[in-house]
Amino acid sequence: MSKPVYLGDLLLYWCPDCNVPVLGKKCGCGKKTFHVEITPPGDIRPAFEHDIEHINRIAKEQFNRPLLAENSVVVLNKAPYDDRMDEIIADGQVIASIRYETEKLRWMMLPRIEGAKRIVSMEGDELKKWVLIEDEVEKFLLKGASLLAPGVLDAEPSIELDDEVIIINSEKRVIATGRARMSGPEMAEAKKGIAVKPRKKDKGKKAPEVTPAFKSWEDVIEANSQILEKFQNEAYEFIHNTVEKVDRPLSVSYSGGKDSLATLHLVHECTNDYEIIFADTGLEFPETLQNVEDVAEFYDKTPTVKSVGNAFWESVDDFGPPSLEMRWCCKVCKLGPITQLIEDNFDEGCLTFVGQRKYESATRARSNRVWKNPWVANQTAASPIQDWTALHVWLYIFKNKLPYNPLYGKGFDRIGCWLCPSSSLADLMNLKETHPELDDRLSEMLLKYAEKMGLDPGWAEYGMWRWKKHPPAIQEMAEKLDITILPTRKDDTKLTFTSSSGYRPCKNGEITAEGSFSAALDLDHIRDTGMTITVGKTGYMSGVAHIRSDEKSVQLFASGNIVSRAKSEEEAKALLTKTRKTVLRVLGCVGCGVCVGRCPVSAISLKEKQAYVDESCTSCGNCIDSCPVVKFQ
Repeated sequence: MSKPVYLGDLLLYWCPDCNVPVLGKKCGCGKKTFHVEITPPGDIRPAFEHDIEHINRIAKEQFNRPLLAENSVVVLNKAPYDDRMDEIIADGQVIASIRYETEKLRWMMLPRIEGAKRIVSMEGDELKKWVLIEDEVEKFLLKGASLLAPGVLDAEPSIELDDEVIIINSEKRVIATGRARMSGPEMAEAKKGIAVKPRKKDKGKKAPEVTPAFKSWEDVIEANSQILEKFQNEAYEFIHNTVEKVDRPLSVSYSGGKDSLATLHLVHECTNDYEIIFADTGLEFPETLQNVEDVAEFYDKTPTVKSVGNAFWESVDDFGPPSLEMRWCCKVCKLGPITQLIEDNFDEGCLTFVGQRKYESATRARSNRVWKNPWVANQTAASPIQDWTALHVWLYIFKNKLPYNPLYGKGFDRIGCWLCPSSSLADLMNLKETHPELDDRLSEMLLKYAEKMGLDPGWAEYGMWRWKKHPPAIQEMAEKLDITILPTRKDDTKLTFTSSSGYRPCKNGEITAEGSFSAALDLDHIRDTGMTITVGKTGYMSGVAHIRSDEKSVQLFASGNIVSRAKSEEEAKALLTKTRKTVLRVLGCVGCGVCVGRCPVSAISLKEKQAYVDESCTSCGNCIDSCPVVKFQ
């Protein structure tokens, strides 16, 4: 599990009298609030009607009872996890979490003590997933012990291994929650062994007292009115000052997401002398395209739009599916249209306000509030909402009744390209429900690539295509499910190579060059020859070679993909070219010996018509361009 990362202050408080979330220490009613302990980074957001239904559906599947009352004011907090996990906050407490378990391809609820009490007390169908204990066992559980089978009086029969369960005593009082280490029938019959590994225990801590009255989001807006006004006025001042300092035509980058919508309205409140710009990646949701039109109409503007059309689909056969390490799609589908849009419409350059926030990522938290666009020399970007949480943004949108993207009401918490490798598997599974035609197209592309490269279909089904170098947890899952995640099929035909380079929009401050061979590579053979040492110091791991040359680096993947990183685009491209040539040398070597004569330190030897490079190589590169395979390819 990922470690919590603090990107800013944890700003969730609760008013005990109004029973609503507040983004500061004092409610609009004048009452002092209390702090709610949530997991960093704390980018809190409202639970929409769909979210409430989704949470209750998970609760009913597990415990046969809902967790939340309909139309409740509930706040969600995305917590670090291998995939997607949300903390559920109601009445000033984190009452449960839901997380997507990739191995089982399903959501699971992890109730805390207060959440478990709500589920047990809910009227309705018969409770499931309960474990009844001997009363004298309670004191041992509260001291940290696991629940052993002899301490179980009874257990609900449908409990399976690894289910989340609620531990109760003879008075049906919740004692703890945790994960089953036996099935229900086994717990009831076993004479030894761990029955449940407790996760949360009722230590008698008194819950915050809040007024149990029904509240609406209008009440939340009212409670936060003074705080919103403060943030709003600061953003106005920032916009005015930035416009005054940067003497260029004004634009607002609109993406179809909530952050850019709030930014757009802030700018609109300050001036009407601006243009709405939208870069269509060709991978936008249909709802996003419609929302761009709706927003433009709302502000009585004609948006300036640049689309790349089918650029992604025309390139994917050359590059393969994008991954977290190799997002070539950012350059082809995002960098391209943004660059062209600015150059075609702003001869003197422009100042562009964007919806960037520090709570989104560590990279954005480190970013300046005003910066030069590194891939468009005459564009300056600025963020009025850098210090806002998602809840600030949503309350501002609700307050001003802005036309937000309906995808937020369908379970998506981020809006972007619908097949982005940064998406969680949970979001990709949601795509199956909301846009089956898009999911079919993605699946067709992934399965075609899997067949070409000798990958298991599970590589596509379980979202393992999102990495070239798989995290340990994904490697373990693949091994457990017997899924082949490294290419096994090599193509004996002539290799072709496709490349792109430039600033990486999804990772601020990173210059990369990316390329892909048309077939998988035999990394074991490449490693055995030692030829990558001619590029730089090399280390090999499962499915990837890591090469470092001074402050530059390159990754060579078994899939045939190469990603180089450097301080400048020219250096990154040069390193990519050097690596490409080295791979061609390995695969095409006939043992001619030309390279042996060019090596100043005698680091190259021949064996069975193959050149081998040893550790004495200084990476001077003399042997690379002299190789006939490279010279006459």
